[in-house]
Amino acid sequence: MICVPKIEKARYYSVMLTSQYTFNFGYIGSRATGNGAGCYGVAGPSWKGAKPAGVNKMFTSETDFALATFRTQLFSPADIDNVKAIQAKYKAQPLSAFLGKPAPAPAAAVHWPKIDKAMEKADPFGYLAFLLQFAPTTGPAAVEVPLRKKFASIGIEAGKPFPSITLSDADKASMVAAVKPAEEAIKKKLETLGKPVEGWILVTSGIGDRATYNGDWTQRAAVAVGGILANDPAEAVYAITRQDKDNQTLDGSKANYTLTFPAAAMPPVNAFWSVTMYDGKTQLLISNPINRYLINSPMLPELKKSPDGSLTLYIQKDEPTDPVQKANWLPAPNGPIYMVLRLYWPKVSALDGSWLPPGIARTK
Repeated sequence: MICVPKIEKARYYSVMLTSQYTFNFGYIGSRATGNGAGCYGVAGPSWKGAKPAGVNKMFTSETDFALATFRTQLFSPADIDNVKAIQAKYKAQPLSAFLGKPAPAPAAAVHWPKIDKAMEKADPFGYLAFLLQFAPTTGPAAVEVPLRKKFASIGIEAGKPFPSITLSDADKASMVAAVKPAEEAIKKKLETLGKPVEGWILVTSGIGDRATYNGDWTQRAAVAVGGILANDPAEAVYAITRQDKDNQTLDGSKANYTLTFPAAAMPPVNAFWSVTMYDGKTQLLISNPINRYLINSPMLPELKKSPDGSLTLYIQKDEPTDPVQKANWLPAPNGPIYMVLRLYWPKVSALDGSWLPPGIARTK
Protein backbone atom coordinates (compact mmCIF):
# COMPACT_ATOMS: atom_id res chain seq x y z
CA MET A 1 0.00 0.00 0.00
CA ILE A 2 1.30 3.42 -0.96
CA CYS A 3 -0.12 6.44 0.86
CA VAL A 4 0.59 10.02 -0.14
CA PRO A 5 -0.13 13.26 1.75
CA LYS A 6 -2.02 16.27 0.54
CA ILE A 7 0.39 18.37 -1.52
CA GLU A 8 -0.09 22.02 -2.45
CA LYS A 9 -1.68 22.43 -5.87
CA ALA A 10 1.27 24.34 -7.34
CA ARG A 11 3.72 21.50 -6.68
CA TYR A 12 3.91 18.65 -9.16
CA TYR A 13 4.51 15.13 -7.97
CA SER A 14 4.13 11.64 -9.38
CA VAL A 15 4.58 8.03 -8.40
CA MET A 16 5.30 5.89 -11.45
CA LEU A 17 4.68 2.15 -11.10
CA THR A 18 6.88 -0.05 -13.29
CA SER A 19 7.03 -3.83 -13.66
CA GLN A 20 10.14 -5.94 -14.28
CA TYR A 21 9.28 -5.75 -17.97
CA THR A 22 9.83 -1.97 -17.61
CA PHE A 23 6.15 -1.51 -18.45
CA ASN A 24 4.56 1.45 -16.65
CA PHE A 25 1.35 -0.01 -15.25
CA GLY A 26 0.03 2.92 -13.26
CA TYR A 27 0.46 6.43 -11.91
CA ILE A 28 -0.35 8.25 -8.70
CA GLY A 29 0.15 12.01 -8.70
CA SER A 30 -0.82 15.48 -9.85
CA ARG A 31 -1.92 14.47 -13.34
CA ALA A 32 -3.33 11.01 -12.66
CA THR A 33 -5.01 11.26 -9.25
CA GLY A 34 -4.65 14.87 -8.13
CA ASN A 35 -2.78 16.44 -5.21
CA GLY A 36 -5.12 15.27 -2.47
CA ALA A 37 -4.13 12.70 0.15
CA GLY A 38 -4.87 9.07 -0.64
CA CYS A 39 -3.85 5.43 -0.38
CA TYR A 40 -3.29 3.11 -3.34
CA GLY A 41 -2.72 -0.61 -3.57
CA VAL A 42 -0.09 -2.36 -5.68
CA ALA A 43 -0.67 -6.09 -6.19
CA GLY A 44 1.21 -8.83 -7.98
CA PRO A 45 -0.08 -11.09 -10.76
CA SER A 46 -1.40 -13.79 -8.40
CA TRP A 47 -3.47 -11.48 -6.19
CA LYS A 48 -7.24 -12.13 -6.44
CA GLY A 49 -8.71 -9.95 -3.68
CA ALA A 50 -11.18 -7.07 -3.84
CA LYS A 51 -10.18 -3.46 -3.29
CA PRO A 52 -9.85 -2.99 0.49
CA ALA A 53 -11.79 -0.32 2.34
CA GLY A 54 -9.98 3.00 2.49
CA VAL A 55 -8.05 2.37 -0.72
CA ASN A 56 -8.55 4.82 -3.57
CA LYS A 57 -7.42 2.48 -6.35
CA MET A 58 -5.66 -0.83 -6.96
CA PHE A 59 -2.88 -1.29 -9.51
CA THR A 60 -1.76 -4.73 -10.70
CA SER A 61 1.77 -5.56 -11.77
CA GLU A 62 2.35 -8.38 -14.25
CA THR A 63 5.50 -9.31 -12.32
CA ASP A 64 6.09 -10.31 -8.71
CA PHE A 65 8.49 -7.42 -8.19
CA ALA A 66 7.77 -3.84 -9.22
CA LEU A 67 9.25 -0.41 -8.70
CA ALA A 68 7.60 2.78 -7.49
CA THR A 69 9.48 5.88 -8.63
CA PHE A 70 8.60 9.01 -6.65
CA ARG A 71 9.16 12.43 -8.23
CA THR A 72 8.53 15.57 -6.17
CA GLN A 73 9.05 19.01 -7.66
CA LEU A 74 11.78 21.18 -6.15
CA PHE A 75 11.18 24.87 -6.85
CA SER A 76 14.67 26.06 -5.84
CA PRO A 77 17.57 25.04 -3.59
CA ALA A 78 15.89 26.91 -0.74
CA ASP A 79 12.83 24.67 -1.18
CA ILE A 80 14.68 21.46 -0.29
CA ASP A 81 13.38 21.22 3.30
CA ASN A 82 9.80 21.49 2.04
CA VAL A 83 10.43 18.62 -0.37
CA LYS A 84 12.00 16.54 2.39
CA ALA A 85 8.95 17.16 4.59
CA ILE A 86 6.66 15.87 1.84
CA GLN A 87 8.89 12.87 1.19
CA ALA A 88 8.80 11.99 4.88
CA LYS A 89 5.02 11.64 4.61
CA TYR A 90 5.11 9.18 1.71
CA LYS A 91 4.37 5.76 3.14
CA ALA A 92 4.66 2.21 1.82
CA GLN A 93 3.48 -0.77 3.86
CA PRO A 94 2.08 -4.29 3.44
CA LEU A 95 -1.68 -4.68 3.17
CA SER A 96 -1.80 -6.45 6.56
CA ALA A 97 -0.21 -3.45 8.28
CA PHE A 98 -2.54 -1.06 6.45
CA LEU A 99 -5.55 -3.07 7.68
CA GLY A 100 -4.10 -3.54 11.15
CA LYS A 101 -4.13 -7.34 10.82
CA PRO A 102 -1.47 -9.98 11.55
CA ALA A 103 1.10 -10.40 8.82
CA PRO A 104 0.80 -13.53 6.66
CA ALA A 105 3.58 -16.08 6.50
CA PRO A 106 6.59 -14.55 4.76
CA ALA A 107 7.29 -15.41 1.15
CA ALA A 108 10.20 -17.69 0.43
CA ALA A 109 13.55 -15.91 0.44
CA VAL A 110 14.94 -15.00 -2.96
CA HIS A 111 18.58 -15.87 -3.45
CA TRP A 112 19.59 -13.13 -5.84
CA PRO A 113 22.65 -13.94 -7.93
CA LYS A 114 25.67 -11.70 -7.82
CA ILE A 115 25.97 -9.45 -10.83
CA ASP A 116 28.25 -6.83 -12.32
CA LYS A 117 28.81 -5.66 -15.88
CA ALA A 118 31.32 -8.39 -16.68
CA MET A 119 29.15 -11.15 -15.20
CA GLU A 120 26.04 -9.87 -16.97
CA LYS A 121 27.84 -9.78 -20.29
CA ALA A 122 29.21 -13.30 -19.78
CA ASP A 123 25.85 -14.86 -18.90
CA PRO A 124 22.90 -12.67 -20.00
CA PHE A 125 20.61 -15.63 -20.68
CA GLY A 126 21.26 -17.06 -17.23
CA TYR A 127 20.10 -13.84 -15.59
CA LEU A 128 17.09 -13.70 -17.90
CA ALA A 129 16.09 -17.25 -16.94
CA PHE A 130 16.40 -16.35 -13.27
CA LEU A 131 14.21 -13.24 -13.62
CA LEU A 132 11.52 -14.96 -15.68
CA GLN A 133 10.43 -16.96 -12.63
CA PHE A 134 9.00 -13.70 -11.28
CA ALA A 135 7.15 -12.95 -14.53
CA PRO A 136 4.42 -15.60 -14.88
CA THR A 137 2.58 -15.92 -18.20
CA THR A 138 -0.79 -15.16 -16.65
CA GLY A 139 -3.30 -12.38 -17.17
CA PRO A 140 -2.17 -9.93 -19.86
CA ALA A 141 1.22 -11.68 -19.94
CA ALA A 142 -0.39 -14.87 -21.27
CA VAL A 143 0.41 -13.50 -24.73
CA GLU A 144 4.02 -14.41 -23.99
CA VAL A 145 3.40 -18.16 -23.92
CA PRO A 146 4.57 -18.64 -27.55
CA LEU A 147 7.64 -16.50 -26.86
CA ARG A 148 8.52 -18.51 -23.74
CA LYS A 149 8.28 -21.70 -25.81
CA LYS A 150 10.84 -20.24 -28.21
CA PHE A 151 13.04 -19.35 -25.24
CA ALA A 152 12.78 -22.91 -23.93
CA SER A 153 13.90 -24.29 -27.30
CA ILE A 154 17.27 -22.59 -26.76
CA GLY A 155 17.57 -23.43 -23.09
CA ILE A 156 16.04 -20.34 -21.46
CA GLU A 157 13.41 -21.47 -18.93
CA ALA A 158 12.03 -19.60 -15.95
CA GLY A 159 13.95 -20.33 -12.76
CA LYS A 160 16.23 -22.94 -14.33
CA PRO A 161 19.99 -22.73 -14.88
CA PHE A 162 20.96 -21.78 -18.40
CA PRO A 163 21.04 -23.72 -20.60
CA SER A 164 18.21 -25.93 -19.42
CA ILE A 165 18.78 -28.25 -22.39
CA THR A 166 21.87 -29.46 -24.17
CA LEU A 167 22.94 -26.99 -26.84
CA SER A 168 25.15 -27.94 -29.74
CA ASP A 169 28.19 -25.90 -30.67
CA ALA A 170 26.20 -24.63 -33.65
CA ASP A 171 23.37 -23.51 -31.33
CA LYS A 172 25.82 -21.65 -29.11
CA ALA A 173 27.52 -20.03 -32.08
CA SER A 174 24.18 -18.90 -33.50
CA MET A 175 23.18 -17.28 -30.20
CA VAL A 176 26.49 -15.43 -29.96
CA ALA A 177 26.22 -14.33 -33.59
CA ALA A 178 22.74 -12.91 -32.95
CA VAL A 179 23.92 -10.49 -30.28
CA LYS A 180 25.57 -7.89 -32.52
CA PRO A 181 22.66 -7.63 -35.02
CA ALA A 182 20.26 -7.32 -32.08
CA GLU A 183 22.33 -4.52 -30.57
CA GLU A 184 22.43 -2.79 -33.96
CA ALA A 185 18.65 -3.09 -34.29
CA ILE A 186 18.20 -1.52 -30.87
CA LYS A 187 20.61 1.28 -31.75
CA LYS A 188 18.76 1.96 -35.00
CA LYS A 189 15.41 2.00 -33.20
CA LEU A 190 16.82 4.40 -30.61
CA GLU A 191 17.86 6.79 -33.38
CA THR A 192 14.29 6.81 -34.69
CA LEU A 193 12.49 6.57 -31.36
CA GLY A 194 10.71 9.85 -31.95
CA LYS A 195 10.25 12.60 -34.50
CA PRO A 196 13.40 14.38 -35.78
CA VAL A 197 13.04 18.11 -35.06
CA GLU A 198 15.92 20.57 -35.56
CA GLY A 199 18.47 18.03 -34.35
CA TRP A 200 16.29 16.75 -31.50
CA ILE A 201 14.47 13.43 -31.33
CA LEU A 202 11.07 14.33 -29.89
CA VAL A 203 9.37 11.40 -28.15
CA THR A 204 5.59 11.78 -27.83
CA SER A 205 4.51 8.14 -28.12
CA GLY A 206 5.73 4.57 -27.80
CA ILE A 207 6.42 4.46 -24.04
CA GLY A 208 4.04 2.96 -21.51
CA ASP A 209 2.35 -0.33 -20.70
CA ARG A 210 2.17 -3.66 -22.53
CA ALA A 211 -0.58 -2.42 -24.84
CA THR A 212 1.56 0.57 -25.84
CA TYR A 213 4.53 -1.59 -26.87
CA ASN A 214 2.21 -4.13 -28.49
CA GLY A 215 4.88 -6.80 -28.85
CA ASP A 216 7.55 -4.49 -30.24
CA TRP A 217 10.45 -5.75 -28.12
CA THR A 218 12.99 -3.67 -30.03
CA GLN A 219 11.06 -0.54 -29.09
CA ARG A 220 10.92 -1.61 -25.44
CA ALA A 221 14.66 -2.34 -25.44
CA ALA A 222 15.47 0.99 -27.11
CA VAL A 223 13.49 2.89 -24.47
CA ALA A 224 15.32 0.99 -21.73
CA VAL A 225 18.71 1.76 -23.30
CA GLY A 226 17.91 5.40 -24.07
CA GLY A 227 16.32 6.22 -20.71
CA ILE A 228 15.19 3.35 -18.55
CA LEU A 229 12.21 4.20 -16.33
CA ALA A 230 11.02 6.84 -18.78
CA ASN A 231 7.56 8.25 -18.20
CA ASP A 232 4.54 7.76 -20.42
CA PRO A 233 4.21 10.74 -22.81
CA ALA A 234 1.05 11.88 -21.01
CA GLU A 235 3.22 12.33 -17.91
CA ALA A 236 6.37 13.64 -19.59
CA VAL A 237 7.48 14.40 -23.13
CA TYR A 238 11.17 13.99 -23.88
CA ALA A 239 13.37 15.54 -26.53
CA ILE A 240 16.89 14.14 -26.69
CA THR A 241 19.84 15.26 -28.76
CA ARG A 242 23.52 14.88 -29.51
CA GLN A 243 23.30 17.23 -32.51
CA ASP A 244 22.78 20.89 -33.29
CA LYS A 245 20.08 22.15 -35.65
CA ASP A 246 22.40 21.50 -38.60
CA ASN A 247 22.78 17.86 -37.50
CA GLN A 248 26.41 18.40 -36.49
CA THR A 249 27.63 16.57 -33.38
CA LEU A 250 27.49 18.67 -30.21
CA ASP A 251 30.95 18.95 -28.68
CA GLY A 252 31.89 21.37 -25.92
CA SER A 253 35.59 21.11 -26.72
CA LYS A 254 35.03 22.44 -30.23
CA ALA A 255 32.21 24.97 -30.04
CA ASN A 256 29.81 27.06 -28.00
CA TYR A 257 26.04 26.86 -28.57
CA THR A 258 22.78 28.64 -27.85
CA LEU A 259 19.22 27.42 -27.42
CA THR A 260 16.53 30.08 -27.79
CA PHE A 261 12.88 29.71 -26.82
CA PRO A 262 10.68 32.43 -28.42
CA ALA A 263 8.45 34.31 -26.00
CA ALA A 264 5.30 32.78 -27.46
CA ALA A 265 6.74 29.27 -27.74
CA MET A 266 8.04 28.28 -24.34
CA PRO A 267 7.67 24.53 -23.66
CA PRO A 268 3.91 24.02 -23.02
CA VAL A 269 3.40 22.31 -19.66
CA ASN A 270 0.94 22.04 -16.82
CA ALA A 271 3.81 21.41 -14.40
CA PHE A 272 7.34 22.41 -15.44
CA TRP A 273 10.04 21.90 -18.07
CA SER A 274 13.79 21.37 -17.82
CA VAL A 275 16.87 21.17 -20.03
CA THR A 276 19.52 18.87 -18.55
CA MET A 277 23.15 18.55 -19.62
CA TYR A 278 24.98 15.22 -19.67
CA ASP A 279 28.42 13.98 -20.62
CA GLY A 280 28.01 12.55 -24.12
CA LYS A 281 30.32 9.65 -23.30
CA THR A 282 28.81 8.49 -20.01
CA GLN A 283 25.33 10.11 -19.97
CA LEU A 284 26.16 11.31 -16.45
CA LEU A 285 25.86 14.84 -15.08
CA ILE A 286 28.72 17.31 -15.54
CA SER A 287 30.81 18.61 -12.63
CA ASN A 288 30.98 22.41 -12.96
CA PRO A 289 31.96 25.45 -10.86
CA ILE A 290 28.41 26.74 -10.33
CA ASN A 291 26.84 23.34 -9.59
CA ARG A 292 24.26 23.88 -12.32
CA TYR A 293 23.22 20.69 -14.09
CA LEU A 294 20.01 21.90 -15.70
CA ILE A 295 17.91 24.95 -16.38
CA ASN A 296 14.19 24.68 -15.72
CA SER A 297 11.06 26.80 -15.69
CA PRO A 298 11.08 27.43 -11.91
CA MET A 299 14.41 29.23 -12.50
CA LEU A 300 12.83 31.73 -14.92
CA PRO A 301 12.75 34.62 -12.39
CA GLU A 302 16.55 34.50 -12.06
CA LEU A 303 17.24 34.10 -15.79
CA LYS A 304 17.68 36.99 -18.23
CA LYS A 305 15.21 37.33 -21.09
CA SER A 306 15.74 39.34 -24.27
CA PRO A 307 13.73 42.54 -24.89
CA ASP A 308 11.36 40.54 -27.12
CA GLY A 309 10.65 38.13 -24.26
CA SER A 310 12.62 35.22 -25.68
CA LEU A 311 14.93 33.14 -23.53
CA THR A 312 18.41 32.15 -24.74
CA LEU A 313 20.46 29.51 -22.95
CA TYR A 314 24.23 29.60 -23.40
CA ILE A 315 25.72 26.13 -23.73
CA GLN A 316 29.50 26.04 -23.36
CA LYS A 317 32.27 24.57 -21.21
CA ASP A 318 33.77 27.92 -20.14
CA GLU A 319 31.94 30.40 -17.93
CA PRO A 320 30.77 33.43 -19.94
CA THR A 321 32.03 36.89 -19.01
CA ASP A 322 28.90 38.69 -20.23
CA PRO A 323 26.45 39.04 -17.26
CA VAL A 324 23.39 38.04 -19.30
CA GLN A 325 25.10 35.00 -20.77
CA LYS A 326 26.47 34.08 -17.35
CA ALA A 327 22.96 34.17 -15.84
CA ASN A 328 21.70 31.82 -18.56
CA TRP A 329 24.77 29.55 -18.69
CA LEU A 330 24.26 25.80 -18.90
CA PRO A 331 27.74 24.31 -18.33
CA ALA A 332 28.79 21.78 -20.94
CA PRO A 333 31.45 19.06 -20.89
CA ASN A 334 34.84 19.44 -22.54
CA GLY A 335 33.82 16.90 -25.16
CA PRO A 336 30.68 15.23 -26.57
CA ILE A 337 27.34 16.58 -25.32
CA TYR A 338 24.08 14.77 -24.63
CA MET A 339 21.04 16.88 -23.71
CA VAL A 340 17.49 16.09 -22.67
CA LEU A 341 14.54 18.48 -22.72
CA ARG A 342 11.76 17.26 -20.43
CA LEU A 343 8.18 18.54 -20.31
CA TYR A 344 6.38 17.31 -17.20
CA TRP A 345 2.60 16.98 -17.52
CA PRO A 346 2.75 18.33 -21.07
CA LYS A 347 -0.10 20.24 -22.65
CA VAL A 348 -1.87 18.90 -25.73
CA SER A 349 0.19 21.10 -28.04
CA ALA A 350 3.33 19.22 -27.00
CA LEU A 351 1.69 15.86 -27.62
CA ASP A 352 0.02 16.58 -30.95
CA GLY A 353 3.04 18.25 -32.57
CA SER A 354 1.68 21.78 -32.78
CA TRP A 355 4.60 22.83 -30.54
CA LEU A 356 8.12 21.75 -31.49
CA PRO A 357 11.44 22.42 -29.74
CA PRO A 358 13.82 24.96 -31.29
CA GLY A 359 17.18 23.76 -32.56
CA ILE A 360 20.53 24.29 -30.85
CA ALA A 361 22.69 26.78 -32.76
CA ARG A 362 26.48 26.73 -32.98
CA THR A 363 27.98 30.14 -32.17
CA LYS A 364 31.67 29.47 -32.74
